[in-house]
Amino acid sequence: MAKPKLALVPSAQGSKFYSVLPSSGVGDFTFSRSGSATRINSQGLIETVGNGVSRLNYPMIDGKVVGCPHHILEPQITNLIPYSEDFTNAEWAKINLTVLGNQVISPDGTLSADKVSSNTSNSTHFLQEFLSTGNTVNVSIFVKNEDADYIQLTNPSSGAIFINFDIKNGLIGSKGSLISNEKIENYGNGWYRISATLDNTGVDNRYIRFYIVSSANASFNESWQPSSNISFYIWGGQAELNSYSTSYIPTNGSTVTRSAETANGSGDASTFNDSEGVLMAEISALANDGIFRNISINGTATNVNTNRLQIYFRDTADIITFYMESENSTQFFLQFPLDVKSNNKLALKYSASSCSFWINGIKVGEETNKIMPTGLSRLDFVRQDGNDEFFYGNTKQIQYFDSVLNDSDLEKLTSWVSFSDMANGQLYTIE
Repeated sequence: MAKPKLALVPSAQGSKFYSVLPSSGVGDFTFSRSGSATRINSQGLIETVGNGVSRLNYPMIDGKVVGCPHHILEPQITNLIPYSEDFTNAEWAKINLTVLGNQVISPDGTLSADKVSSNTSNSTHFLQEFLSTGNTVNVSIFVKNEDADYIQLTNPSSGAIFINFDIKNGLIGSKGSLISNEKIENYGNGWYRISATLDNTGVDNRYIRFYIVSSANASFNESWQPSSNISFYIWGGQAELNSYSTSYIPTNGSTVTRSAETANGSGDASTFNDSEGVLMAEISALANDGIFRNISINGTATNVNTNRLQIYFRDTADIITFYMESENSTQFFLQFPLDVKSNNKLALKYSASSCSFWINGIKVGEETNKIMPTGLSRLDFVRQDGNDEFFYGNTKQIQYFDSVLNDSDLEKLTSWVSFSDMANGQLYTIE
């Protein structure tokens, strides 16, 4: 297979997304984020990176780091919980339980997780925080079982806003009708991140509560009597005006906003071939939430919206789109069903005689006799026409070839196979 002209394979953090090809640095993406952010490092720990530093985030399965990292890009989000780690603070109301600070190692590898213990009253047992805003709010928190096996997250103003979690076995229990996008994620060493989206529409009070409850099927706002003082550990609380949970944002006395991230401007006019080529992307979306997420090859400011190639997730749930425009004329616009939150290998081949589209090793479509775009000169994680359709998601690799590939090579490029021989620069071998 031909060697790519441009290749982004996540390998280093810094002020750019560093492309391995071309070696001149022309393929590097300019990265931007004001302020710090967190990532999962190669040891599986949550780690803070500094102002304007890109993030390599490592995937975790069953509490262990698995495989190579991906670049992550996220939108601007605020953590509305002012004390995300200090649950001893009076900001957190404590009903029939006590909190001891800094008792065990937290998911960031420091001695900073608090211990929450019930008393034996025949009553409710909970921590409470009040949010000043948010009709739709995603709440997440890291929890670890000692001998309190079940946690309930609620807004106590409505019996429809509750969900139970089994934090001993990593399972989701019963829930109310105004809960969605619930997750329990294994972070290793007994830690789980539990999260859910609460629909607070029409609710006057926006409290959030974390209860110790008796079972995974406990009733809303359960009142019960533990036979002894039972405990769990807690760290990293987050509430965000969003339908899904994003990477952890630490706070200590006030709300904190993580600014939006961008990565744009890879390549130049000599990188891209207006006549033919292949754009390959191994990507996943942060959520299936009906938001456009674009990766595009386009041109200068004068032709950015009239000549472009795009691979993007649509505003319609679980749809991938392949698009090409030439001199303000749409040449193809094809959509296919796809689990956008899963890691997918996608490729768009273009030439005047034949354009084809590949998803995870399968040729899903073909178009012929198309007019090619002109003036292609940059690759961006955005549509780049003022519509702010940024690619917020995970990127394992981007490859661009300035000539077409045959079907056999395109199948290899997008298939889930692993090769070890990279002597010929075949970057599809990287897993």
